Amino acid sequence: MQAYRGLPILTNQPHRPTRLVGIWPLSHEGSVGEYAGLAHAAVDELLGGGRTPIVAGGTGLYLRSAIAELELPSAAEPETRRRIEHLYDEAGPALTHLRLASLDATAAAAVHPNDRKRVVRALELAKRGGSLAPARDRLWSEETRHPTLVFGLHLERGRLDERILARTRRMFERGVEEEVRTALAGPVSPAARKALGLDEVAELARERAVEAIVTRTSRYAAYQRKWMRRIPGLIEVEGGRPPELIADEIIMHLHRRLGSAAPGKARIP
Repeated sequence: MQAYRGLPILTNQPHRPTRLVGIWPLSHEGSVGEYAGLAHAAVDELLGGGRTPIVAGGTGLYLRSAIAELELPSAAEPETRRRIEHLYDEAGPALTHLRLASLDATAAAAVHPNDRKRVVRALELAKRGGSLAPARDRLWSEETRHPTLVFGLHLERGRLDERILARTRRMFERGVEEEVRTALAGPVSPAARKALGLDEVAELARERAVEAIVTRTSRYAAYQRKWMRRIPGLIEVEGGRPPELIADEIIMHLHRRLGSAAPGKARIP
């Protein structure tokens, strides 16, 4: 969601200049396929200039799309997606999942009935003669476009929840309510509308919004933690430390993999 501009507080956008942050207006219907093309171009440009790209943050899917060739199928027509979403909402998860199983048993076996987004996407592809299954297989492949090391910061669950609460309260202190009001005064695409916390800030009183956002973020963090740990070759680094120490450890891993001499201390500008 950091690819959208107009919600820097809600999406926790970095203060330092970062590529592919704030590149789309909220009216734009962005996709992982579009993002992948932009990310590949940025990575190739940096490598061509003799620099080392660092892909930071984001969800597991967008990370994989930036460093690998996922061959993502094109998005369905909006009307087709609306019909399938209506089917899911009216018939329910179980019956919709049975419908998917009748069309693509392999994809159905890989997607939980309650995962509305994936069930809908799998049905879209099945109706077009495609399948979600091959894309999922490539998702966990070790193949990347360039030699790549993937680091994941580990934080004990209790400390992570504390940080989520602190960050959520800080969002309100920084003016996220006014930011959301301004954003919703203009056109917002369905994709941008999915930004975590957008509806909560717009529709709930402050304390209820904080509670709802913390709950959703904690669940999403747990899901992403499981997702990330499936990435082949992931190197976990303890995250509950000063940035300088984390950077030192990451640099040490880099030098070990590259077979070069041990570096000095990292400098965080």
